[in-house]
Amino acid sequence: MQIFVNGNAACDGNGTKERPFRRINEAAKIAQPGDEVLVAPGVYREYVNPVCAGREDARITYRSMEPLGAVITGAEQVKSWKLYDGNVWVCRIDNNVFGDYNPYTTFVYGDWFFAKADKHTGCVYLNDRAMYESTSLSDCRKGEVYECSWVPEESIYKWYTEQDEETNETVIYGNFQGKNPNEENVEINVRRRCFMPLETGIGYITVSGFQISKAATTWAPPAAFQDGMIGPHWSKGWIIEDCEISNSKCAGISLGKYLDPENEHYFTYKYVKSPTQMERDAVCRGQYHGWLKEKVGGHIIRRNHIHHCEQGGIIGRMGGVFSVIEDNHIHHINNMMELGGAEIAGIKMHAAIDVIMRRNHIHHCTMGIWCDWEAQGTRITRNLLHDNQKPAFAKVLKGGMMSQDLFVEVSHGPTLIDHNILLSEVSLRLASQGVAMVHNLVCGALTCVGDGTGTRYTPYHIPHRTEVMGFMTFLHGDDRFYNNIFVQKWPGDDVVIMHDSDEGFDRENRAVGTWMFEEYPSYEEWIGQFDFSKPADMKKLEPAHFGHLPVWCEGNVYLGGAKGCRHEKNGLVKDCEDVKVDLIEKDGKHYLETNIYEMIGDFKGKMVHTEILGKAFEPEQRFENPDGTEIRFDVDYFGEHRGLDVVPGPFAGIPKQIRF
Repeated sequence: MQIFVNGNAACDGNGTKERPFRRINEAAKIAQPGDEVLVAPGVYREYVNPVCAGREDARITYRSMEPLGAVITGAEQVKSWKLYDGNVWVCRIDNNVFGDYNPYTTFVYGDWFFAKADKHTGCVYLNDRAMYESTSLSDCRKGEVYECSWVPEESIYKWYTEQDEETNETVIYGNFQGKNPNEENVEINVRRRCFMPLETGIGYITVSGFQISKAATTWAPPAAFQDGMIGPHWSKGWIIEDCEISNSKCAGISLGKYLDPENEHYFTYKYVKSPTQMERDAVCRGQYHGWLKEKVGGHIIRRNHIHHCEQGGIIGRMGGVFSVIEDNHIHHINNMMELGGAEIAGIKMHAAIDVIMRRNHIHHCTMGIWCDWEAQGTRITRNLLHDNQKPAFAKVLKGGMMSQDLFVEVSHGPTLIDHNILLSEVSLRLASQGVAMVHNLVCGALTCVGDGTGTRYTPYHIPHRTEVMGFMTFLHGDDRFYNNIFVQKWPGDDVVIMHDSDEGFDRENRAVGTWMFEEYPSYEEWIGQFDFSKPADMKKLEPAHFGHLPVWCEGNVYLGGAKGCRHEKNGLVKDCEDVKVDLIEKDGKHYLETNIYEMIGDFKGKMVHTEILGKAFEPEQRFENPDGTEIRFDVDYFGEHRGLDVVPGPFAGIPKQIRF
């Protein structure tokens, strides 16, 4: 059955074409498996709460009849501004508007939030751009540049809020820098979410072609309930496609965790257990709360335009398993630098078991893709990442996160990173093990190698399942590098990273290549520690059981000063100074201008496949497809066939022009 919605209809109807509903949520109350909800163009200022699940063979589909013509927003326009002083205007909002959730009394705060907790989940938007919150009316009136912002010219637009308890009103002041807010499009977010079931288990829903924007989402750490403007809320089989998702206070799309009251921001409010311990608890408790392949995950997130969210574009702990995230354009995430903590990225996934992230374009984010814990069977392939780094002019936010294209943290693998173009100053932060990099163009450093994990015992799983197989800390190594091109595009000098919690600092490398694995063993050196001809001596084998795991390197190219390690076989090193790798934007298209293939010349690698990569050590799982079949790397970044001559890097041959 088709159910029709038109916000411009003359009166409320019954969902027929002749008498459509005026609100999408009215359709969401009655939609049944197999139904299609068709939404006419217009702005829908409402929260959509689907109450019925579809089925795998009979999805419930919500479709904008005109692509991006229907807008679901958590914001309301304000046209009641009164001039207060100079550039500052004031409005008063009856608190009954907000119901039981007032974004202007709720702060962004919780586990793993490191910045000062002085920003509300509410926000003021001027012509679809978020304004910056001041902590005093005086600062709002000054309207000065915020030094940490990546977009300083926008940071002079300020707002400030306070409560009038006598009148039960939220009072909002705004510095609009000479603009009359009653003549501009000024909105404030009033709803927490836009499209997300209140209940768990509402699966097999498709959301297609909507604009979704401006919600007062809350901070979404991994052991807590994970808010988002849109998301499946711990269910199975959603498709979110062809949408524009923007201006979430925290997360845009949530594929994350359900509410577990006994482990909700436990560290923040109880202190007595470490947040890492509560993450372990979350994994184990999830087993009792339906975290199974048959019940959770298997989502498709495709062809969406996700931008200007201040925690993450896509986030998720556990609920995103077995999903495909493909062909999305994600950019300008956390650029305001008002929020800081360990959950910020274009895509931030915990337990991305058998998740495929492919053909995404991710740029101008605090970090591009962050796979944290249990990146087992995760494949990051054919993505373009660039400009995921702090601008030189921006001051570091205390409590803010470091920047890089990719971050794989405290995972035992297998994590496969292949055919990506990584152009930022840091390509991969590798506080992990069991990673394979194959056929990438790497223009930034590998950092945090052998560091950043401490004794963080984390789980690994039965292959291609969620059931926990065991827990182990990190030995580091168990990494493979085949047919990559490493280029020292950025300055190679170490940088100073200040601590959040004290006045100390660390030095972090910016030199490109695999050189940091020099002291790691080869496979032959590692396996030679074990004498299989006689009974094992547990005590004598302790150094082997807790030492670094082996590393494999073969067929890699090192240009412009990039350096390899002693394990490199059949590699090519050219210490040339005139290497060029530049991404040019013209007429909305991106072009790669490079001379790396002239420098490589006739150098060739070998065809790589699953058997060559072997198994990740701890889970003893192959680098393979989610269905257990072999991967053969005979298709390049553009899907072109790779012939008998295997050229290193993401392209099958020497392209005449590289256009994305």
